[in-house]
Amino acid sequence: MASSVIVALPAKLQNEIKQYQRIQQDLAQMDQQRLQLDLKLREVTHTLEELKTLPPESAVYRPIGALMVKAKDHQEVLDILTEEKETLEVRLKSTERQENSLKERYTTMQREITEELQAANVAAAASATRPAPGPG
Repeated sequence: MASSVIVALPAKLQNEIKQYQRIQQDLAQMDQQRLQLDLKLREVTHTLEELKTLPPESAVYRPIGALMVKAKDHQEVLDILTEEKETLEVRLKSTERQENSLKERYTTMQREITEELQAANVAAAASATRPAPGPG
């Protein structure tokens, strides 16, 4: 019959686990942010493609706050959307780099914590199987 051993985790390991959980949360937030940026980029790209199919003399409106305002001309909106697309591409690449960095850190911490937990468990199991010292 195997006896179960309860191991008190060292404070350092407990802190590492908390940090690991924070990274896990940061990754989830980063993933959401990346998805939102990607969606917005696709929307702007699609809008640019559609705008390019319109004749240059077409009336085009652009949002300013909650209002839709008639643009001076077709090119004004093209310029605004092109700049927005470039900004979104830069932000998306930056977010992806941050996400990849966090993923590497997450994987490294996962491996280290697993090794430390295994080492702590082995040490606890070894001390539990040692006979108690007898009277002198």
